[in-house]
Amino acid sequence: MTMPLTTTRISPDWPCQVKQPGSYDWERSAAKWLRELVPARYAGYPALIRHPVLLARHAQIQVHHEMRVARTALQTARSELPALGMPESVIEHTIKLYAAEIRQLQHIARSVRAVTEALVAHTADR
Repeated sequence: MTMPLTTTRISPDWPCQVKQPGSYDWERSAAKWLRELVPARYAGYPALIRHPVLLARHAQIQVHHEMRVARTALQTARSELPALGMPESVIEHTIKLYAAEIRQLQHIARSVRAVTEALVAHTADR
């Protein structure tokens, strides 16, 4: 007789670099992943080191600002790049690059949200 496997359902947006919530050392893996999303100078701030929820909040803000920058770059590429001497082929490639970056950042934002929710729930359970 085989025992049924019990699994905790996690978001499809959960980053593969972060261990499943509740597993050994998952908070540390979450903090490590979140640190990669913020400028390196933030890694040394004691409050962000001691409180992963604060780090997650900052990562959310960082990713949203990066999305804003990429959207601005996309929206202005056609009007500004010709004046910089960029040929049409480079402009088209750049537009595709920014569009892909926005999609990637949207995915990262969903992942950060999932990790943040898990960290907040874990903190509340303590």
